[in-house]
Amino acid sequence: MQTLPFDTVLIANRGEIAVRIIKTLRKLGLRSAIVYHDVDADTPAVSMADIAIAIDGCSPIAAYLDADQIVACACRARVGALHPGYGFLSESAEFARAVERAGIAFVGPSSESIELMGDKIRARRFVQRSGFPVAPSAVEEDDPETFPFRARALGLPLLVKPSAGGGGKGMRIVRNLDTLDDAIAHARREGLRYFDDGRLYVERYAENPRHIEVQVLGDSFGNVIHLFERECSVQRRFQKIIEETPSPALSPELRKEVCEIAVGIARSANYRNAGTVEFIFDGSEFHFLEMNTRLQVEHPVTEMVTGVDLVAEQLHIAAGRPLRLSQSDIVSKGHAIEARVYAEAPERDYVPTTGKILMLEYPQREGVRIDSGIVQGQQITTAFDPMLAKVVVHSSTRRDAALVSEGVMRELVLLGCETNVDFLARLFADETFLSGQIHTGYLDENPHVAAGQCASDLPAVLAAAALLTRPVRDSADAVPTLHAEIGMWRN
Repeated sequence: MQTLPFDTVLIANRGEIAVRIIKTLRKLGLRSAIVYHDVDADTPAVSMADIAIAIDGCSPIAAYLDADQIVACACRARVGALHPGYGFLSESAEFARAVERAGIAFVGPSSESIELMGDKIRARRFVQRSGFPVAPSAVEEDDPETFPFRARALGLPLLVKPSAGGGGKGMRIVRNLDTLDDAIAHARREGLRYFDDGRLYVERYAENPRHIEVQVLGDSFGNVIHLFERECSVQRRFQKIIEETPSPALSPELRKEVCEIAVGIARSANYRNAGTVEFIFDGSEFHFLEMNTRLQVEHPVTEMVTGVDLVAEQLHIAAGRPLRLSQSDIVSKGHAIEARVYAEAPERDYVPTTGKILMLEYPQREGVRIDSGIVQGQQITTAFDPMLAKVVVHSSTRRDAALVSEGVMRELVLLGCETNVDFLARLFADETFLSGQIHTGYLDENPHVAAGQCASDLPAVLAAAALLTRPVRDSADAVPTLHAEIGMWRN
């Protein structure tokens, strides 16, 4: 990479994405700075950074959402660029503007693009006006009085969604019109609670569709390319668990179609830097879902099959340089699958879990990449998202990648905090998954994957566990005094 106009980059994030960004900065000979709340003081990202700056707030999350404090830290550290990672302030147009006003390059799209594509209602209208396909929908602010009526006219099933935010918060599926009003009220409450935005829209919901997304890169000179698609259909509560590329559902013709649509949308929006255009695919048609104006959690699978370091390209674009890659340079080789390791219990409806990490060992295998921001001895709390690490496997075929992923999960050691690792191992061994017959309802249709141990076996398992505990074993091994006094005598 040619010399960049900055030598230090501030990372306004934490955990595994911060570690991942630091690795690329080191590779490029750039210095890293990071902001951190006290709860993250001993994490790998803070230890790896060249500069670590403490921030505070009424809660850990509040600290990482304090745009003014973070920009002030960036100015004091005299950084030339700021990378927001994903989550937190990564899709805040006002934060991007504040960074640029401070004379610091924002490693992401323009604030105008964030405002346009980050607002789901504006984005849908823009995409539809630009001639690209969107699902039939009704927007509340068009006419609030008639919103419920217009929503009902779409037909069942429906999906009620807040305009702002993401991660499935506030989204409700409606299969009975009698529950529509309650779903609207719930979505509005959650929109206000999480995003301070109660605006809503309703769209026709496709039952068990595929979730397909396309990675794009754009520069300030009008050049836009794609790095092929990813499939993210294995989800729980609208949250992704497994991501892979290429999608087993797409023919070469459909792949070309969806990638060209994504590039067209990004070019129409004058999009700069890395972004992801997401679609719902019903088996024959693609409908625009949303655009994520940032680096995605699942970007490693794209890097594994293309060999492109997306963070390096982001930095290059943020420096005001044209794309270094043309579309013909992008070639996909093999298959890559990413699994998100969460601190949660799938067997108990995916409830979040906590605890101190007593032992942590990641398997070392060829073709396996593990992005992690945790360390042995770290306390896992509910202060942040429950994702602990990402296990990414690259192999020649999808089935091989899945079976290697299963093996990695069987070997991975993470004790002290309950996780979904065993669930992931079961998922990768499931024949339905291996056959590629997945969709957004896959886990609902295959409850045995999350259920784990058969309920009828539970008493036997608990009894075996009890017999292995130290007090029970000591009691069983102890010799009563009367018998001990007999000595070695035998009849």
